[in-house]
Amino acid sequence: MKQQFVKDYKKYNRKRILIILGLVLITFFVVQIAMLLGSFEVTWENLKEFWTGDEDSVTSQVITRIRLPRIIAAIITGTALAVSGAVSQSLLRNPLASPFTLGISSSAAFGAAFAIMFLGAGSTFSSAADAVIIDNQYIVAASAFIWSLASIAVIVLLSRIRQANPEVIILSGVILSSLFSAGISALQFFANDVQLASIMFWSFGDLGRASWDDIVLILIFLIPALLYFLKNSWSYNSLKTGDDYAKSLGVNPERIRLVGMVVASLITAFTVAFYGIIGFIGLVVPHIMRRIIGNHEAYLIPASAIFGSLLLLLADTFARTIISPVILPVGIITSFIGAPLFIFLLIKGYGK
Repeated sequence: MKQQFVKDYKKYNRKRILIILGLVLITFFVVQIAMLLGSFEVTWENLKEFWTGDEDSVTSQVITRIRLPRIIAAIITGTALAVSGAVSQSLLRNPLASPFTLGISSSAAFGAAFAIMFLGAGSTFSSAADAVIIDNQYIVAASAFIWSLASIAVIVLLSRIRQANPEVIILSGVILSSLFSAGISALQFFANDVQLASIMFWSFGDLGRASWDDIVLILIFLIPALLYFLKNSWSYNSLKTGDDYAKSLGVNPERIRLVGMVVASLITAFTVAFYGIIGFIGLVVPHIMRRIIGNHEAYLIPASAIFGSLLLLLADTFARTIISPVILPVGIITSFIGAPLFIFLLIKGYGK
């Protein structure tokens, strides 16, 4: 009996590994397709020459400066949002939990609006493509990130007072989200036409702002965070059966939960600060992966990372090609995809 159980468990783990490897291969294939699609024609032959270093200068510039940064940004942003959502749901034992539940998106949006109104980061711009641009993206990103840190600091303070239990963290996030949403509404009320347009433009969520510099900055935060989550995956598993059981195994639930939520919130804040609000990736992806791969964090975290990057890459490719040459903000696409998909998952779960 025991030997059969061990055999079945090893078989299940091999299945999980194969699913993860399959997702990696699919993502790699979609990356190639995304490099081909766009208003500027790139053929398979051009792509082959690009990878071998024999491409012509025009094609090289289009791929290197426009398409590849956007593709890499979709991959790392999808990874950050999906992993943050998976970890948050496990730590808080709440299927609706994500760093956005903690008010990260609202605080970042308030920071961006603050920079646009008081630091002169938004202006009019006449061209065939856009009527409004963000003058200094890094000022907006820095302000959004700082206000996100302020939101995290308040949650940490309240959690310290109330021993970091899941209910306090979630309620703190709801309160902060409401507070910052009210602040955004107040800023919009007093904004002029240009500032209001700039605030709305930023809040859509757009990977077209991606550059190699901000990709490197996000990776500096993201890679250590992923390693930290994987290292503590066993502790996260122990929390699912309750804090008392986790303590019996030598885990400190308050510390693990608080540090994990702070790290998850930080990587989300960093991506939101640069690319705006991209909804539903952190909420839907972990639910899909749990149904496919199970609840074991050592497999759920990498699977969510890969599938999150794949889903956001597909959404962004669709956003920039569906009515080309007009490019839609990817945040609109993810919301259209995520809402019905999450309703479907809820119905399927209820049916079970």
